[in-house]
Amino acid sequence: MMQTARKAMIYQTSIGQKKAVSHFDHSLIWSSVLLLGLGLVMVYSASIAIAEAGQDGNGDPAHFLIRHGIYLAVSLLAGLLAFQVPTGYWEKYSFHLFFVGAILLVLVLVPSIGREVNGSRRWISLLVVNFQPSEFMKLFVILYAARYTVRRAAYLNSFRKGFLPMLVVMLGLGSLLLLEPDFGAFVVITAVVMAILFLGGIGLKLFAGLAGFVVASLLALIWMEPYRMQRFFGFMDPWDDPYGKGYQLSHALIAFGRGEWLGVGLGGSVEKLFYLPEAHTDFLLAVIAEELGFAGVLTVIALFGWVVLRAFVIGRQAAIRERAFSALVAHGIGVWIGFQALINMGVNMGVLPTKGLTLPLMSFGGSSILVSCIALAVLLRIDWENRQLMNGYAA
Repeated sequence: MMQTARKAMIYQTSIGQKKAVSHFDHSLIWSSVLLLGLGLVMVYSASIAIAEAGQDGNGDPAHFLIRHGIYLAVSLLAGLLAFQVPTGYWEKYSFHLFFVGAILLVLVLVPSIGREVNGSRRWISLLVVNFQPSEFMKLFVILYAARYTVRRAAYLNSFRKGFLPMLVVMLGLGSLLLLEPDFGAFVVITAVVMAILFLGGIGLKLFAGLAGFVVASLLALIWMEPYRMQRFFGFMDPWDDPYGKGYQLSHALIAFGRGEWLGVGLGGSVEKLFYLPEAHTDFLLAVIAEELGFAGVLTVIALFGWVVLRAFVIGRQAAIRERAFSALVAHGIGVWIGFQALINMGVNMGVLPTKGLTLPLMSFGGSSILVSCIALAVLLRIDWENRQLMNGYAA
């Protein structure tokens, strides 16, 4: 009798342990960790030559590795803290965060505050690091659009009450981004807002009109700026001017070609030796392709695909439990990470025109890594609250 009771207690304990483990999405966590870890290794590999030459590295070959490692440690700590914040607080203060983000976008345009690099004023100097408000605005917009969609759900089919207020806000935000200019962030934020409105139940006619307006606006913005036109024509035929407008893309394609199936080996890239500009930031995937080959690129694509898939699954689970705000935020984060990664990969592969967008979770850049880790922490929090409800606990 005692032996039977002991077996029952052991069985119950094992069940309790399984429940405790199942409170987290381990596949999402490990996919994110692998992307962050691989990014750290590849940033080091892609930046050694630049750092040794003294270009922002003071001759120390580990300069970018150390900085990226510090960014990563701070970002993981920030993510851990963000995970402690209930989703209800993100919803409650979403407007406040959006307002703060808009103020920062204004401040970055002030000559004495904003720092200009390569003709763009996107950063605010914090003495030891540069802070990029547009990166944080991507997350703030997701929170704002999700709350707006939930609060205006009954009016989403109305142009005046549901659609027009968001349009006005996005036009204002877009103007600030284009004044920097940061066309890439503008495209990503626009796509995320459209996705949230669509998933939130906006009328198909309004959505179709919005999509047409956005496409026409993007084409007009490309046509109005000569440098954007040069990038567009350079993308169509990079070999027509491989030393001019097609320089970056032609060298990225060379890197992909040299990598073949399994790559030339870690550290063996030639294109990172001052041939491929921004090898450790915008064109990190080209270095991955050259050193790790098709297998390495396919691995990166699979990891990003899994992260996006899990985000949509988490969003669907939240929607089933009538947690509309959480569902839209999860979907928004998935669209953001997936769409930005897709654009970066497309640029590296010559499928899309050259655009200054980093590869999320991997490219060098403190602001990008920090906000990506916070966004993943919010996503994991939503998933944790879903699982709490599934197990019969209060979220």
